[in-house]
Amino acid sequence: MSLAQLPAVNAALNGACTILLVAGFAFIQKRKIGLHRFCMIAAFFCSTVFLILYLYFHAHAGVIRFSGHGWIRPVYFTILFSHTTLAIVIVPLVVITLARGLRSRFDRHRAIARWTLPLWLYVSVTGVIVYWLLYVAYTPITPSGFQTIHFH
Repeated sequence: MSLAQLPAVNAALNGACTILLVAGFAFIQKRKIGLHRFCMIAAFFCSTVFLILYLYFHAHAGVIRFSGHGWIRPVYFTILFSHTTLAIVIVPLVVITLARGLRSRFDRHRAIARWTLPLWLYVSVTGVIVYWLLYVAYTPITPSGFQTIHFH
């Protein structure tokens, strides 16, 4: 896998995480605890792999600058800011929520999951939107040392 492919892989991981979170929620609504547990652990795995690949990519590619102009620029940066802020907030929430569920502390698990699920979904969905805006809809601007990275 090339460095240039990692953003698309990360978007796919965010998309898979979104699907798993929605499926996990649907399963718990139907009291299918085993399937719920599987989906939530798989979503955690997708998010963990995403984080590792994201950090690896940016350690090697540096900052990728958004090239859009006009009305899309403030829209992009608003989405990016909320996504980034909540991505930081969500990490301990996910760990605590998962730990409580795996330890069968279901009352405490449900109490925090009510906050974790919508925030985690928002981060996953906006991750795909940020990818699409940065790498698909607009040509990314890479640091001078990385002009050999081609995203299209």
